[in-house]
Amino acid sequence: MSDTGMTRISTAFTRARASGRATFMPYYIAGYPDLETSVAVFKALAEAGADLIEVGVPFSDPLADGPTNQMAAQMAIEQGTTVRDVLDVVARLRDEGIGIPLVLMGYYNPFLAYGIENLCADAAAAGADGFIVPDLPPDVRDGEAMRARCREHGLAFIPLLAPTSTEARIRAVARAATGFIYLVSVTGITGEQERLPADLAAFVARVRRHTDLPLAVGFGISRPEQAAQVARIADGVVVGSALVKLGRDPDAVEQIRTFVSRFATIM
Repeated sequence: MSDTGMTRISTAFTRARASGRATFMPYYIAGYPDLETSVAVFKALAEAGADLIEVGVPFSDPLADGPTNQMAAQMAIEQGTTVRDVLDVVARLRDEGIGIPLVLMGYYNPFLAYGIENLCADAAAAGADGFIVPDLPPDVRDGEAMRARCREHGLAFIPLLAPTSTEARIRAVARAATGFIYLVSVTGITGEQERLPADLAAFVARVRRHTDLPLAVGFGISRPEQAAQVARIADGVVVGSALVKLGRDPDAVEQIRTFVSRFATIM
């Protein structure tokens, strides 16, 4: 078993922390608006200052996602993007010299259809570093099985916590997590928000009492000033829907590069 994925994630957070900033973690959906454009976007994200990229795996029923990400996922599926295609995107990025962590974020059904053992083996071979699976709690039977396969292949299993999580739930997730923990800033779906929740700092502090793992905050962060606020209380900042929204523009890659560079310099 190689632990390359876990090492890359740990190194990304350590380097950012040593520079006095949070880890910047943009999210974009593979295959949107087409496969080649998404590859170019992922390269632009890395070049513009991303510390870690969440590579979205399209699914027809993304329950945790808002309208922007749902639309992008559906378009990627209509383009024929499969889990195998997403793994090939990761392998291409590695072949082209992208060295930052690449974490696959997707729903359980496509992963289960692919086969969890094959998925984890192929993801590790492609150069992925871990999984975020919003609809798979780590302490149910399927979650435990996927965690075990991830562990065997040196991949992080990164669970989510919501502001409504109980102390018992936080403890259970903290025990199961590897790599980092994804904190959902709001209860509900992804999408741009006018302002951050007033109790976000208290939520982050509540989780931090239970773990030494890095804590990344996502959902609703769409402007650099919001990212800067989150960076003061968390170890990582996730920006997704605001990026995905730019994906259909004719000059999407350059628009996204400019957009991301504004976040990277303010973190």
